[in-house]
Amino acid sequence: MIHNGLAGFAAAVAVPPLMGCDGDGATDGGVDAGRRLDAGPGVDAGPHMFPVRNIGARPTLRSLIGDIGPLGAADANSVRLPAGFTSRVIARSTEVVAGSSYEWHPAPDGGATFLTEDGGWIYVSNSEVPLIGGVGAIRFDSAGAIVDAYPILEDTNINCAGGPTPWHTWLSCEEFDTGQVYECDPWGEVSAIVRPALGSFKHEAATVDPTRGHLYLTEDAGNGGFYRYVPAGMNDRGFPDLTRGELQIAAVEMGAVTWLTVPDPTVADGTLTRDQVASTPFDGGEGVWFHQDVVYFTTKGDNRVWAYDVVDETIEVLYDGDAMGGGAPLRGVDNVTVSCCGDVLVAEDGGSMQIVAIQPDGQIKPLLQIEGQDTSEITGPAFDPSGTRLYFSSQRGTDGDGITFEVTGPFHEPA
Repeated sequence: MIHNGLAGFAAAVAVPPLMGCDGDGATDGGVDAGRRLDAGPGVDAGPHMFPVRNIGARPTLRSLIGDIGPLGAADANSVRLPAGFTSRVIARSTEVVAGSSYEWHPAPDGGATFLTEDGGWIYVSNSEVPLIGGVGAIRFDSAGAIVDAYPILEDTNINCAGGPTPWHTWLSCEEFDTGQVYECDPWGEVSAIVRPALGSFKHEAATVDPTRGHLYLTEDAGNGGFYRYVPAGMNDRGFPDLTRGELQIAAVEMGAVTWLTVPDPTVADGTLTRDQVASTPFDGGEGVWFHQDVVYFTTKGDNRVWAYDVVDETIEVLYDGDAMGGGAPLRGVDNVTVSCCGDVLVAEDGGSMQIVAIQPDGQIKPLLQIEGQDTSEITGPAFDPSGTRLYFSSQRGTDGDGITFEVTGPFHEPA
């Protein structure tokens, strides 16, 4: 099922060289999960649970990742960067984030950024620990200064990755066999909402196809599924209804994907979703990201990056590290994000502690590397709206406490 070379596959899915980032939309709502903070009594749990936000589209950017040079020596933060790039630590687990009273959570994992009404942005980050997990957020002003930090979900279980929605919410995924997806408000103004329609399984990450209203979800198990959620309809704001729909799982034959209905998404009878129908197992599903009609996702068990074409309903292997043997430039594939112009950024769980870009032409380029933290993993890569700041974490740092970084430099420029 492997395509004839990375360059050949990249040409098949390549995007134009000038491409704007995905636009943002309004919000939706549902049933209050009752597992978050201090929203107070009388919170509307109906279809307008999340507020409509007056937020413009992200700026249109051009990728400069192809021009980035080799990595230099490690800086004071133990990060190796190309010339013209700098790093700073913005948070450490168990320490209070500057400009706030929030103690940064342990084991920071999946993350994303959200443009705010005042021209700033918010970076959200999951906490991958049992029972006291959840999600934290750091808010920045338009100049990039930290102005606040706070929790947006608390007391959930092993919150691994997730995904942003076009209506300005964050889907936080619990990674255990009957884990749930929680929809969270990055602004921390209203309570998180559990989304049982998205299934009870060992969730890893989620992404939204904004054109068709479908969601795609990965499962971190050796025989995990690749899932699609098809809503019963759109809500009153034109976004997919996350309360009613059909959960499906992929069956693959010769690269063609057939979507099978999961009969019991909530596992009411005890049979795991991945075992309910004759689906195709994926070995340890990790990060997932939608870009230009392609869903990119990783499987760490076989060190692969996959690309699913939502139009043709076909799937290909974009990168196969195990097939490359000891010379593979990318190992321990995990969280992913995609640049405005189709560079697939993959964070390593172990490996060489790098974030690596798979470019549209198939070339592989290391963007950064953390030294001296080989027992950790890199998590939560996400660009700010300008595309010049990249956020990520070293989940366990040097002593078990996570470190969250910001790297600034010419990843992108205005188109």
